[in-house]
Amino acid sequence: MRKILTVLGARPQIIKSAAITRIIQSEFNNSLTEIVLNTGQHYDANMSDDFFHELSIPLPKYTLSLSKNAVFSTSDMIEKIDKIVHDESPDLMVVYGDTNSTLAGAISAVKNNIPLVHIEAGMRSFNMDMPEEKNRILTDHCSRLLFSPTFQGIANLKNENINTENIFHCGDIMLDNSMYYSKCRTEYSTKLKRIDLPERDFILFTCHRQSNTDNKAHLFEIIEGVKAISKLTRKQIIFPIHPRTRKQIVYFFGQAYLENLSHVFKIIPPVGYLDTIQLEVNAEFVITDSGGLMKEAYFFEKKSLILRNQTEWVEIVELNAAVIAGCKKDQIIDSYYKMLTLQPKFEPIFGKGDAGRFICKTILEQLK
Repeated sequence: MRKILTVLGARPQIIKSAAITRIIQSEFNNSLTEIVLNTGQHYDANMSDDFFHELSIPLPKYTLSLSKNAVFSTSDMIEKIDKIVHDESPDLMVVYGDTNSTLAGAISAVKNNIPLVHIEAGMRSFNMDMPEEKNRILTDHCSRLLFSPTFQGIANLKNENINTENIFHCGDIMLDNSMYYSKCRTEYSTKLKRIDLPERDFILFTCHRQSNTDNKAHLFEIIEGVKAISKLTRKQIIFPIHPRTRKQIVYFFGQAYLENLSHVFKIIPPVGYLDTIQLEVNAEFVITDSGGLMKEAYFFEKKSLILRNQTEWVEIVELNAAVIAGCKKDQIIDSYYKMLTLQPKFEPIFGKGDAGRFICKTILEQLK
């Protein structure tokens, strides 16, 4: 029996981990056991604990309490992860994506000589100003096994001279989840009905990335650009607002601005994963700065406008399913018109929805 210590820290990682946890419990429970550690990096408990219940996966055995005054919370996380590694003596550690929690887990694994498994390895924006880019590169170069969702990710890792024997193309575990949980969703979510959302013919808009929300000019231009698209399309904009985004809108522009915005957009609280799937399935298209939402839009054959200047998921852009819109009003409007002309090819570039099974099988084969 191999003991896995899984380190999570943010909502997307919780969702990603569900694909692995589900397979371990259903198919590998005689050979793998999983201990889940939540670093507590995500500051809104309603956007973390609720997801474990919604996804029908166990709550973490460990949830860290990080110092609110820590200048570098990553060092705080490393210290606390180290203690749990010593207590649990795992055979391997699994980390996801590119958050500070990912990097903290990677450093702890290296310090304690624990084989590190990085899921979603090889993704690159080639923008070293992004904290996420630094985190993912450092984590990849610390890892014993690297599972990449795309062939571009494989090429990126090879270009960095990482040992090819440690690199595996697995497909995307988020496709596993989208396929699995889309079957679980009701015809139309009770929660979404309760807040009076249209079932069709709307645009889904999300914005949470720190480079957008913490930059006054970026945030203003994005909101004004999306308002212009709402006017052009005469369609309702559904805006599940991230707590950080709400806070920064009020900080930069005042409460009255947010209240006026609610007359233009349908602003709703953060929604669960199943409700997010429901919104994606029924939206006409998606406007987002989230790489995860961009992928899910692709899974459900929806086009998207990306509120960034680059993306790790270049294949989606190359297949005409998304447009890089940036974070300026005029760019966003121009990108909308460009998107209208696109004829997407929704090819199976993210696998067949069996990434979780492949990852678990490969772990057992490689870490004997």
